[in-house]
Amino acid sequence: MTGNQPVAAGHHILVEAEEFEDFGGWTLDSQFEMEMGSPYLLAHGLGVPVADATTSIDVEQAGSYRVWVRAKDWVPSHHPGRFAVSVNGERLPVEFGANGSDWSWENAGRIDLAEGRATITLTDLTGFDGRCDAIYLTTSDTEPPNGIDPDTRAWRRQLRGLPDHPVDGGSFDLVVAGGGVTGAAAALAAGRLGLTVALIQNRPVLGGNASTEIGLTPRGERGPLIKALSARSEDGDLTALDLLRAEPTVSVFLEHQIFDVARNGDRIVSVDARDARSGRETRFRGATFIDCTGTAIRGLLAGAETMFGYESRAEFNEPLAPEERFESHHGNTLFFRTRELDHPSDFPDVPWAVEVAQDYANLGGQLERPGVDNVAGPVAGPARTHDPSIPRRMLKPFTHFWEYGHDLDPYTDAEHIRDHLLRAVYGTFSNVKTLEPETYANLALDWVAFVPGQGEFRRYKGAHVLTENDIREHRRFNDTVAWNSGAFCLHYPGHEKYDFRLRDWKWDTRDERPFEVPFRCLYSADLDNLMMAGKHISVTHIAGSVTKFMGNGGQHAIATAAAAKLCLEYDATPGEIRDNHLEELQKTVEKLGGSAGHPV
Repeated sequence: MTGNQPVAAGHHILVEAEEFEDFGGWTLDSQFEMEMGSPYLLAHGLGVPVADATTSIDVEQAGSYRVWVRAKDWVPSHHPGRFAVSVNGERLPVEFGANGSDWSWENAGRIDLAEGRATITLTDLTGFDGRCDAIYLTTSDTEPPNGIDPDTRAWRRQLRGLPDHPVDGGSFDLVVAGGGVTGAAAALAAGRLGLTVALIQNRPVLGGNASTEIGLTPRGERGPLIKALSARSEDGDLTALDLLRAEPTVSVFLEHQIFDVARNGDRIVSVDARDARSGRETRFRGATFIDCTGTAIRGLLAGAETMFGYESRAEFNEPLAPEERFESHHGNTLFFRTRELDHPSDFPDVPWAVEVAQDYANLGGQLERPGVDNVAGPVAGPARTHDPSIPRRMLKPFTHFWEYGHDLDPYTDAEHIRDHLLRAVYGTFSNVKTLEPETYANLALDWVAFVPGQGEFRRYKGAHVLTENDIREHRRFNDTVAWNSGAFCLHYPGHEKYDFRLRDWKWDTRDERPFEVPFRCLYSADLDNLMMAGKHISVTHIAGSVTKFMGNGGQHAIATAAAAKLCLEYDATPGEIRDNHLEELQKTVEKLGGSAGHPV
């Protein structure tokens, strides 16, 4: 091992929360691994303490061990996420998640351990999203490193017995990043063309915003392939994984977070991904790469040119664009649903959540079940009376009206954005029950997502930037490889009182006719073998408000999969395919059920 964080002399045991043998009622949360350093266990009990998580460890040498626990006090003013740790049934004398700090190692003092097996137990004390990253037992007094820098990661790898460098995951014709509807479509289409494909997804399920973790319905231009992979089973899960596993040349890697990209000149050579449960790092080599993450993560890691925020009206002469450019973006949304029980249901006092919700008492905008959103919910007190100053469109029960993070960095502030939305939902629910205790005595929270629906991130710069005018005027392109449909869906943050609600919203249906997307919007302007599909293709913010729909992204995905086949066949870049094999590309898209020549 190299670096500035060598393991101190003595005996040391690092217990990563993701390696617990039994999670109990705790949930593995790996979505912020790039931001805070590691997956962690989350006690997401909606106000009811969850069942204990347990694991066992081997103690090779008896002795006095100092115990450190890495935790986060996610609302430092009130400490709602407290939990306890027990070793061999003896509870340590510290309540963790209550030290007023962000992610940090908390010192629990020393314990005596005999040689042999020992058990460790996490006990949730509140039901409100306590979180434990790791437990470190050491005979030394050296405090463990708390960063997310390479040295800290190397320290963790050494204690876990992991290799210093990524292991070889193989070479593929195509490497697809992101397993939402768009990524699943790209992998499925490429597999049906006979390409060897690695699909790398950072969640335990496929579907992205359509998955059971979130539950939206794909909108936009769909077609047979998108309809097939986004069909739902009885439990709400998508059929995408079954379809992909039926393809002999497609390999799906769930719970793998891409963290590095290697390039040779203007070509990407490989990507490195980390397994959320084992911590093992794997290198995937590829001939062609498609980014379907929605975050443009590959391009950011590889240094590709990207765009961000609202372009000014003058930049592209777009009527819906603001007069001045500003660095804001669509925020994230957290979905939830309530239910009426057949008996009274209490809810704890949550002053730390009401601080965010204030007096808001409208639980509209629920997700009834995966695929059924925009559902009305309980309303209490003054919220029952229409305020004439509020536009009627903003009174509709739309899920995306619960939104936060527009002015924050979606890459580094994602956990805070999610946590703020949790406080908004909990506080609003508390207000409804408190304002009308008899009416809502039996009301309970049935489900609250802990994974937000993604808003807007960076967008790639391609050979062409699609604009509002291209869409509104139905511009014809000689390299059209997809048709998209839908309205301009623009979110305006800045509610004067509730920062988790939109101030306004525009749904501009134009003439409701589908429009063309040229191939030049689907490949990077400065990386020769990187294509993209989904919300981060080469579009302005205004144009992206309609191309972002999941069905539309699926059409981009089919086109890029077809292009990947031809890139391999002709040893060509996407730009060269456009220049020399465009007709064949368009025919291949049509063969896959895509929309090159006409809407699907």
